[in-house]
Amino acid sequence: MWLQSSLLSILIWLPVIGAVATLFTGGDKNAAMARIIATIVAIANLLLCIPLYLGFDSSTYLMQFKENYVWINVYDIHYALGIDGISLAMIILTNFTGLLVILAGCQAIKIRVAQYMAAFLVMQGMMIGVFAATDSILFYVFWEGMLIPMYLSIGMWGSTNRNYASIKFFLYTFLGSILMLIAILYLYEYTGQFQIDKFYGLNLPLRTQEYIFFAFLLAFAVKVPMWPVHTWLPDAHTEAPSGGSVVLAALMLKLGIYGFLRFSMPIVPDASAALAWLMIALSLIAIVYIGLVAIVQTDMKKLIAYSSIAHMGFATLGCFMIYQIVATMKNYHDAYMSLEGAVIQMISHAFGSGAMFLGVGIMADRMYNHSRAIKDYGGLATSMPIFAAFFMLFAMSNVGLPGTAGFVGEFMVILSAFQSNFWIAFVAALTLVLAASYTLWMYKRVFFGPVLNEHVAALPDLTILEKINYTLLAIGVFFVGLYPEAVLNILHATIGHLLLISLPAAS
Repeated sequence: MWLQSSLLSILIWLPVIGAVATLFTGGDKNAAMARIIATIVAIANLLLCIPLYLGFDSSTYLMQFKENYVWINVYDIHYALGIDGISLAMIILTNFTGLLVILAGCQAIKIRVAQYMAAFLVMQGMMIGVFAATDSILFYVFWEGMLIPMYLSIGMWGSTNRNYASIKFFLYTFLGSILMLIAILYLYEYTGQFQIDKFYGLNLPLRTQEYIFFAFLLAFAVKVPMWPVHTWLPDAHTEAPSGGSVVLAALMLKLGIYGFLRFSMPIVPDASAALAWLMIALSLIAIVYIGLVAIVQTDMKKLIAYSSIAHMGFATLGCFMIYQIVATMKNYHDAYMSLEGAVIQMISHAFGSGAMFLGVGIMADRMYNHSRAIKDYGGLATSMPIFAAFFMLFAMSNVGLPGTAGFVGEFMVILSAFQSNFWIAFVAALTLVLAASYTLWMYKRVFFGPVLNEHVAALPDLTILEKINYTLLAIGVFFVGLYPEAVLNILHATIGHLLLISLPAAS
């Protein structure tokens, strides 16, 4: 009983405690101990997701595993936690990804190992806090808290232009968050409380709702990132270490979508409906324009980074298409499909994109000059056949091949959009062509192109640890691709309630 009542706090603070423990191992002379501690903590956190999943009641939309303690009494700020179906899925994904990043770092990171492990453990705890917080100030604290370890990871373990990329990342995300805080403080003045659910159902004028919507939009759009505030992401991905790129792609980008689902849509539903056309337009620009930008990239990390922006456009499209669907079709089944497709897209993108970033890191670590340029590779299918097979699977998921995780969310969003507006669905479906173009063209040149030098021909195949990482990711790709019902079951009640409070016509 005690475990269940404190499970969310344990999931948040165990990685933080583990981070402190790694810092006390004594630096690189005891790097092995830092790796062991970090791995044990990451495995323990993932195992704790089992009672979280088994104890979750998927038949209700109500928050579960709730904790609520007064934090700052004078302002009625609470240390309040709880999860619904969306939070549960994202917390499991966070712990799964966190373990993969720690395992990859055990082999790839050679200097300041303890600090690296500590940064990513703290980051993991802060992100779980974002998904579990039900008090808006606590949410904001966790939201800002995760920026610091990511900033350090880029700045300390990144590539040659890491200082520029880390500062740009921090400024973009921090400045966007300031407007979110202003919106939260306005809502507090209106309600006298900081509990997020107390902001739902307020009878706010449309103009006020629009101001709040745009305040939230800047914070969440930067995090997604949406066009035109996306320019920090390619730089951050390119300069970040492989673990940082994986966390950015698999988790941090999803926090923006989560913010739309938790704040923008249910708190200001009228403004969300009135401005849905803007969000749909920005999503389609991300899908098509950014997809075209990805095709011309010569750096593999930049290509995958732009690919991530395009795929996240699908998630935002799925979120805001519900207003178009209900307005034109009065069809709540398709609205369900659109919103659930957006959440599935968030999860599936983490497997494919995260695995490809790990793959680029594996190649760069083995190359004598640590190059990520496509032109420097060729014929890797001969020297690294196991790696080539795994990378092909993840490339196919990125393309959206049926049977893989990447297909499910995109299919659900396109199908639901098609029921409402053929042209929106048609433009969105162009990503199937664009993603195949840049992903398979890159794969062909890197793995089946001519062998350019003896360094590439001599690259060793995957180690045991890398095979374990890729096997776990492959299981995720096939599990979501072949049996998405397991994820949809825990989402359905939560999505239904979200639709009820986010659609003015449904309330």
